[in-house]
Amino acid sequence: QVQLVESGGGLVQPGGSLRLSCAASRSRFGFNAMGWYRQAPGNERELVADITSGDNTNYADSVKGRFTISRDNAKNTVYLQMNSLKPEDTAVYYCNAKQFGMVYWGKGTLVTVSS
Repeated sequence: QVQLVESGGGLVQPGGSLRLSCAASRSRFGFNAMGWYRQAPGNERELVADITSGDNTNYADSVKGRFTISRDNAKNTVYLQMNSLKPEDTAVYYCNAKQFGMVYWGKGTLVTVSS
């Protein structure tokens, strides 16, 4: 069973930066797409950004110009560089990966943006 493990969350002040990482284990094959979603209290889970195996990227309008998604296919790892963070970016961030019609989720990492 594929496992996704996120890291890099934490508390940061407004305007600060964080880098999230997600490593996929127990997979002999690459992923068609990997991405990041987030869920704030009382809100539905929403797409933040995703990236295909060909490095095509897609971003939510709310993070365009501030966040950058990248991946290392050899390591089955996806990253999310988050700059100019705002309090409204506070949420649990979940890693997502798609492979052969299956969708996998990590357990999430909390990002809190507060002064």
